[in-house]
Amino acid sequence: MPMILLGGTCRRTIPEPAPPAKVRDFSCGAGRSVFSKTGDGRGCDDVTMIKRIISYADGNKLAESRAFYAEVFGFEVTMEDPVLCLQYPTSPEGQVIVLPLGMEDSPPRFGIDVGDAATVDAVHAEVVRRGLRIVYPLTDESWGVRRFFVEDPSGTVVNVLAHLP
Repeated sequence: MPMILLGGTCRRTIPEPAPPAKVRDFSCGAGRSVFSKTGDGRGCDDVTMIKRIISYADGNKLAESRAFYAEVFGFEVTMEDPVLCLQYPTSPEGQVIVLPLGMEDSPPRFGIDVGDAATVDAVHAEVVRRGLRIVYPLTDESWGVRRFFVEDPSGTVVNVLAHLP
């Protein structure tokens, strides 16, 4: 683990980042995914598909939130309409999205960017197959994102998304 020297005397250990998560289809075995094909065509192979996980915050003071995240933490603004998106410049997977209050009927608590529209479709098919509740339908948004919201088994709403080409 890397060490960081703070104030010339104190040391703090920073853990190495975890490897990207994998979607698991337990009928294929642990760590195997339905989203790619093996040589035998069974559709079970190791796939790393999560590009980033995005935290969502509720807000009705977007200008103040923008200043807070940018000035206190050094985030850069990447989008301001229809939501405020902020990204950390040296670690682009570090993101916060501030949703205006009331923008979504069932606002997501976080988003999972799966990298491409075909994978969004595959995840959608899998959650439908599992009988999970779709809170927001599969949609190509005008701002260039394909997404849907699903409620996980504990009731947390998750935005599954990818940017369109």
